[in-house]
Amino acid sequence: MILKIINNELLTAYLNAVCKDLQKSFDALEDAEISNDTFSFYTSVASVFSSKIEGEAIELDSYVKHKRFGIEFLPDYTKKIDDLYSAYTFAKTNVLNRANIGKAHKLLSKHIVAKHQQGKLRTQNMYVSTPDGKIEYVAASPYEVETEMEKLYSDIELLLKQELSIHEVFFFASMIHLVFVKIHPWNDGNGRSARLIEKWFLAQKLGYKAWFVPSERNYYRQHQIYYNNIRALGLEYQELDYSKAMLFLRMLPDSVNNVVKLYSND
Repeated sequence: MILKIINNELLTAYLNAVCKDLQKSFDALEDAEISNDTFSFYTSVASVFSSKIEGEAIELDSYVKHKRFGIEFLPDYTKKIDDLYSAYTFAKTNVLNRANIGKAHKLLSKHIVAKHQQGKLRTQNMYVSTPDGKIEYVAASPYEVETEMEKLYSDIELLLKQELSIHEVFFFASMIHLVFVKIHPWNDGNGRSARLIEKWFLAQKLGYKAWFVPSERNYYRQHQIYYNNIRALGLEYQELDYSKAMLFLRMLPDSVNNVVKLYSND
């Protein structure tokens, strides 16, 4: 299997390092009793914690009351999370591909970027900055974005056709997340998109139960570690070192293997 942009040099080491009980832990995942035909608790979890990673001031309990029981809050408190919830809901019934990734971004970025930027690749330089204004990452140049995304779309299409073990599925889901966020193809909404696409890939390969994986919750609980693991690859897109990605790659299976601890400690 020859991939165009996803680096798999860590795959063997990853397979040796990741808990062998991953399948057992994954099989034990169940939907929450509070879910019904019109409300998904775990989609709320994903939407809330993915948004909190980006600095949104939203609490899970409040959002569940809003989404499940119709309790009203100020629109500014819930609208971006509602948009992301809609994107996850869309992903559950649509194939992971170029067109649908763009449609998902249109949904999740409805109140983040201007309408003409929704689902559209950026055309300007992109820098990721620290809260005090220091540049901590220089993303792919606007002249590279389309080419790099075409490579990623091609790799995703190929991987979706391959027979993969559950450990390989988790490895490639994390790598898709990492490559996407390093390209940083949108003007905004890149992190939310990357975390959605990661889980979308899991679901395409492993079935509906993948939507119960509390990855976004795990990333938020360790959000400084999450960001540090992403930063570890390097400052500039052209100089990224994917041999330093192991700590990031292990976070996704850890969110399944430690699911009981993850919820009990919140």
